[in-house]
Amino acid sequence: MPERIGPIGLLLWCGFLLGVGFPLSKLSSAAGVPPMVWAVLVSAGASLPLIPVLVSRGVMVLPRGRMLRYVLLSGAVTFALINLMIFELVPRIGAGQVGMMFALSPVATLAVSAMFGLKIPGRLGLLGIGIGLIGALTVAFGRGGVEGGLIWSLVALLIPVVLAVGNVYRTLDWPEGADPMVLAFWSHVVAMGALVVAMLTTGQGVPLVTLREVPVISVVQAVAAGLTFPAYFRLQKLGGPVLLSQIGYVAAAVGLIAATMFLGERYGVLSWSGVAITAVGIALTILAQSGKRVAMPIGRSTRARLWLGQP
Repeated sequence: MPERIGPIGLLLWCGFLLGVGFPLSKLSSAAGVPPMVWAVLVSAGASLPLIPVLVSRGVMVLPRGRMLRYVLLSGAVTFALINLMIFELVPRIGAGQVGMMFALSPVATLAVSAMFGLKIPGRLGLLGIGIGLIGALTVAFGRGGVEGGLIWSLVALLIPVVLAVGNVYRTLDWPEGADPMVLAFWSHVVAMGALVVAMLTTGQGVPLVTLREVPVISVVQAVAAGLTFPAYFRLQKLGGPVLLSQIGYVAAAVGLIAATMFLGERYGVLSWSGVAITAVGIALTILAQSGKRVAMPIGRSTRARLWLGQP
């Protein structure tokens, strides 16, 4: 990822690649690939290709101290757990409702950021978040609205909470001087390990052979993950948690377009109206960020330092 790409370019880049992954995960599920296996593939694609890059740059280091804590929490909770929740919930409650949970992520992240005393966007940025939320919810309802039982619907409400906490944590506890690509690598190595342990302890084994059913799709997903997460961590560093959370808006719109073009899915006027509204929200966000470089607010909040046990 070129260093000259700023927060908005990273936002669009990550949102596009994550949106492409939605129809891929649907195809893999239809082919019988278990959710945990697909989540392992995502983390493998995000981490393993980085090894020669990190070695050649001389920045491959073992995580210790604060970095170790960071990658353990980031990998196990904010990547392995959230991916598992998504892949398990889509077949149970539908993509529309899971999309709604993603639509709540920027608002939840905004609330958690304010709670920890982090800088929040100005009026124009808040307006963009609000309009993007309306658009994303419109898309979600247009795709089928609420499905599934009450219990699974309540479980789905944890998605924006986990996303928000992860977004804010990764900003607050960013190890000083750490390279975004190194953090991306180790976080996804931890995520892979956590998912493999979970499969083994539940007696599922590690049925990676199921990926043979969708070889082309698996390669595309792995490549997309590899292109996403170094940029994702760089966006975390440059843009902060609230801007990062808005990749969900971009991903939702891209996922709808990709499903229409490549899966033959058809959506009504309501869904496409939601895409247009979301685009307006993203445009306002871009306008609010124009000419600004948002520094990562690590260590600038006394409240945040107290929560993390920092002096």
